[in-house]
Amino acid sequence: MTMQTVTAPAASREAARAPRRSDQRRRTRAAWGFVAPSLIAIGLFFVIPMVSALLLSLTDFDIYALADLGNLRFVGLDNYQNLLGNPLFWGAMKNTVWFSVLGVPLTLAVSLAAAVILNARMVLWRPIWRVMFFAPYVTTLVATAVLWNYLLHTRYGVINWGLTSVGLPAVDWLGQPSTSIPAILMFVVWKTFGYNMLIFLAVLQTVPDELYEAARIDGAGPWKQFRHVTLPAIGPTLLLVSIISVAAFFQLFAEPYVMTQGGPAQSTVTVLYFMYEEGFKWWNLGSASAVAFILFLCIFAITLIQLWVSKRLGATE
Repeated sequence: MTMQTVTAPAASREAARAPRRSDQRRRTRAAWGFVAPSLIAIGLFFVIPMVSALLLSLTDFDIYALADLGNLRFVGLDNYQNLLGNPLFWGAMKNTVWFSVLGVPLTLAVSLAAAVILNARMVLWRPIWRVMFFAPYVTTLVATAVLWNYLLHTRYGVINWGLTSVGLPAVDWLGQPSTSIPAILMFVVWKTFGYNMLIFLAVLQTVPDELYEAARIDGAGPWKQFRHVTLPAIGPTLLLVSIISVAAFFQLFAEPYVMTQGGPAQSTVTVLYFMYEEGFKWWNLGSASAVAFILFLCIFAITLIQLWVSKRLGATE
């Protein structure tokens, strides 16, 4: 009798646990089913290309190896040593750093300013302005590059017309090394700021109006409201947009390629442009893969630094 009394509750508890375990396994399988497509995509489009680039960078893969894989040789770190001793690579890296140092803060400032203005209730026709600001981002690059080539034209460009109308000399924007980077930066910022603006605008609309009302009651003006209410509220989003912008500027290629072809005097050759020429102009695919892997490491390192700085500043937890 005692034995039956002891085993009956145990059996009932075990029977109660069985459906819960089955339900948990079912939820686990469902979760993996949802995650699996993303993991497959990451593996196909990120992990495999990255590993392949690393392996190719350790070989002398070139046009002769394309014709016959028997010509492929393992060269170890020779491609990296040759790159580090190549002044053209360091020139491209310097140009890329300049593009990033100047372009990322400028893009963030213009995007955030546009988002704050469009978030104000006093602004009329806000949907129309949003469409107009976002339109350059979705417009074909070649079409917008042709437009900006006309705007920057030395004799017929609108920008030089404005300069000469106030007594300033015309500038050969795309023909001088000293002005080619600022000219392309104007184009890139104009084309891309609308995307970041929409991200900022979305998060600004989630900031409670009560916070601004409390700040106004405490005597805070527009600048203090922006500094003490808006910026802390959008800190994580600001970090996200800055990471995206840094990665985008470090991978700048199409704009210099279409507008200046890397000139004048190699002043707009970026790391990605240098990689393109190594791989598809000179067919040094092993060297181009080494450039790609160095670029990946640079972006990864800068992203880690951004995350560390934001954590120290309290933007993320």
